Amino acid sequence: MSAITSTPSATGLQTDYMKLLVTQLQNQNPLEPLDNKDMSAQLAQFSQLQQTENLNTSFSKVLESVQRSYASSLIGKEVSFKVQAADGTLQTQTGDVDEVVIGADGTLLLMVDDRQVKLADVTSIRD
Repeated sequence: MSAITSTPSATGLQTDYMKLLVTQLQNQNPLEPLDNKDMSAQLAQFSQLQQTENLNTSFSKVLESVQRSYASSLIGKEVSFKVQAADGTLQTQTGDVDEVVIGADGTLLLMVDDRQVKLADVTSIRD
């Protein structure tokens, strides 16, 4: 049996932290209050984590756009690519890119002579 784990987002962590903090404040010893500096530092770390997540999301979107643009620029060009033969060896084939499609898993695929070729499998490009 395999366990499914997911990485919580910064917002989720921050919400959980705030709930924990409120509980601690409600139950703290009045003679030994919590240190405000520690709480502020932890909140600042959550804020930085959230900003990093936002940057990663933005960079990911930019990368997708650049890859789509690059793939589109290959339409009409001759490309060479590696394919696995029936005996397991890699062979190089060549063909013209007719169109670019997005696969079911989100990968960019070049349509080369009725064959779907991953952009990462292209080894050379000719005009």
